Formats: sequence, structure tokens, C-alpha cells
Amino acid sequence: MSAVEEDLDSAGPQSFEGRAVGRLLDALGRPAVEFVLWSGERIASPGVRPVVKIHIKDRGTLYGLIRNPHVRFGDAYSEGRIDIEGDVVALCETAYRGSQAVGGSKSFLHKVASWLQRPHENTLTGSRENIHRHYDIGNAFYSMWLGTTMAYTCAYYPSESATLDEAQVAKMHHVSRKMRLRPGETVVEAGFGWGALALHMAKHYGVKVRAFNISHEQVVFARERAKREGLDASVEYIEDDYRNITGKYDAFVSVGMLEHVGADNYPHLGAIARNVLGANGRGLIHSIGRNRAQPLHPWIEKRIFPGAYPPALSEFAQIFEPNGLSILDVENIRLHYAKTCMHWMDLYEASTDKVKAMFDEKFVRMWRLYLAGSIAAFTTGTLQLFQVVFATKENNDIPLTREYMYSTT
Repeated sequence: MSAVEEDLDSAGPQSFEGRAVGRLLDALGRPAVEFVLWSGERIASPGVRPVVKIHIKDRGTLYGLIRNPHVRFGDAYSEGRIDIEGDVVALCETAYRGSQAVGGSKSFLHKVASWLQRPHENTLTGSRENIHRHYDIGNAFYSMWLGTTMAYTCAYYPSESATLDEAQVAKMHHVSRKMRLRPGETVVEAGFGWGALALHMAKHYGVKVRAFNISHEQVVFARERAKREGLDASVEYIEDDYRNITGKYDAFVSVGMLEHVGADNYPHLGAIARNVLGANGRGLIHSIGRNRAQPLHPWIEKRIFPGAYPPALSEFAQIFEPNGLSILDVENIRLHYAKTCMHWMDLYEASTDKVKAMFDEKFVRMWRLYLAGSIAAFTTGTLQLFQVVFATKENNDIPLTREYMYSTT
């Protein structure tokens, strides 16, 4: 420890505000950060070497942060009332680790934040509004940092050197092989983003796909893309809620939609999958998740992903257990999502001038914090990424080994 750090520890905070920050640090699990107040006063947890500095510009910002740090920090950073000196990802990682040290969602501050911020509901009307607020902010914005596939879900890296686009294509092959797709089969997709997976399955596996989504911007984009690639006869994009899926299919797939369903709706989602699958039906659900049940970070739910909820595996099971569906395989690829988010953030930071021109500086900072927090959530294990393969209970057409998941023949 340096002499400056020793002096800081021994002196401790002098002002009322400084002492309040010290108590806040204790409540947050003593993360390795140093607060610098508008007066120049510096506060850090005793015996902890700071990895970043947080500059608070005025007293009102500090009081808001003390009342509700889980929401007010993100807002104040977005508005420029808080600045971060150092790596934003490192700050988020140390914050998540501190939260884990004091019990995560069991901490008093997290309970207060959850009470103050009620999650958005995922009714038919609520889901459409939630999706509109996140996905319909402009295809041009997302195209700046998602890569050429426009896949806004976890990629799958077959090697450390794989590019983002290579990893997204590898993910689509990985998902398709897990479902053992065969030429001439039919697939229904619940939530299709900008349409990449449906096109991939049709092009490389010879299946016909009906895909459902309630984001108007994404539906328009996907239909134009299918027509441009000559696959509009094999892929039908439907602007409708997953709850209105009908028909019979060989496979059911959902990649990156379960986070928007809400745990109360899981049995109904499973019932839909069961009703549309034939006797030899099978499927895959790919979703962000948790090691234990707890809400999404309140600021992310409020400002970025309204209505989102990442389930624990125990909650995942409520899709399958009431509906006679058998879980065949579970894979956790969270480090692949950390790497995906790193690639996204690099592309995002290279495009911030364009993002600012399209929106404003507040938006730039808000999404920077969101992407940095996403990286940190996956590197610290705060979030997981589950791929669950399932089948109807009477389906005996099941491989004896996992070799089929990795065979390229």
C-alpha cells in the first residue's frame, strides 16, 4: 500500500458526506473503488486497493446515490453527474463481486431497490411495449455493433481467435445440430431477432421455418433479408406473440426470448411447445440465466430491458415439468457471452460518434454502462447462459452420445 493510501485509510472520511459514502461502501460489500467528492475529498474502504475512481460532481447526486445506488448510479453516470476514472468493466466486476459478498439479492440495498422499482409486466400488451422500447429504437443503431449477422444473442467461439461473425455462425450451427435438423422438416421459432437463425436453418439444414416476433422493426428487416437471400419461400416471419403460435412442427426453438417471457408464463410457454410438437418432437431454449432465482439488476430492467428476467435452472424446469417434456441436455456457455459482449463493446466504442449523432451523449453513456455491466456479469458468474435441449416424453429417437452436437458431417 502506498503512503497516500495509508494516509487515506488512517484519516478516514472527514465530512458528513464522506462518512455517508463510507457507510455506503460497507453496505455494498467494500468494493475496490475510491469515491472522489466535488470538494476533492476521497473515500475508499479501509485496506482495499481501489481499481477505479468514481467522481461525484454534486451533493444532490450523492444523496440520490445513497438512497438507491442500484438505479441512481446508472442514471447519474448516463447524465454526466458521475464520471468514472479507469476501466468501466473493472468497476462493474468489483461492484458485482462486492454484491456477492453481502448476499446479492438478499442485501438490504438490493431489497430496497427491488421494492422501489417494480418490474414491467409481460402481458400481451405489456410484452409488446417492452419489446418496442428496446428493439425498435432503430436497426441502424444495432447494425453498428452487432456484426454482419445482426445476431443479438450469445455467440459460440470454436476457438479463441474466432471473430464475432464466425462465432455467431458457429452458434447457429451448434443450435441446429443440437436439434438434429433434417431436410424437409418444419421448425417453429419463438422470437427471431433480426432473422439470422431462421435463414441459417433453412439454408444449411433444408428445413422450413415459421418464426414469431412482436418487434415491428425486426420483422420488416427480417422479411427484406429473406427476400434478398432468396429464402422467403422457406422462411415465414410472422409479427405476432409466441402465445399465438399454432400448427404442428418437428422442432421448437427459442434463442434469446425467454428473458422476456416472465417466470409466471413458463408453464404456458411449455404447453405451447408441447401442443405444436409431434410425437418425435424436440427443441432447444437458449437464455440468459442465474445460479439462483433473483431479479435482473434494477437499473437494467428500468432503463434498458423492461420486463426482462433471467431464470435460474430450477425456474427453467417449469417450462418442461408440467407439460410432459423431457430435458435431454443442459450446457452453460456464459464465458462465450462474456467474449461476445467484449466484441460488441469494441464495435460500439468505435461507433460512439455516430451513436451520439443519432441520439445524444446520455444515450452513449447509458449503453456503454450496459455493455460493460454485461461483460462483468458473465465474467463474475452473476449471469449464466443456458442452452437446454428437450423432447416430448414419448420420443425415443434420441442419440446415445453427444457426438452429434459436434460432428460437422
